[in-house]
Amino acid sequence: MTGVIRQEILSGIKHQQQYDNLRERLRAFDDLATTQQDHEVAAEMFNMCRNQGVQGSHIDFLICAVAYHYDIPIFAVDGDFIQYASHLPIRLYPIDNAPDRL
Repeated sequence: MTGVIRQEILSGIKHQQQYDNLRERLRAFDDLATTQQDHEVAAEMFNMCRNQGVQGSHIDFLICAVAYHYDIPIFAVDGDFIQYASHLPIRLYPIDNAPDRL
């Protein structure tokens, strides 16, 4: 996990007790270090996708760059990463029986 993923998961939780519980559970996962090169690759990935008409957030592309760097699949249930994967050298974690929407 990266720090930005941890932040994204924890953001928007309305009830403090739920936040505290999830925060404690997520602490079982160490954060992967991000490097200057990861940020540069993220910007390059952003530009590559934008040039193909695919838009995304800077955070999404940082997640892509870190996954590429560590050669790990991305676990996501939204369609954005499916679009990115058609243009970038990233892998997605296969999700069986995942809902189309959360």
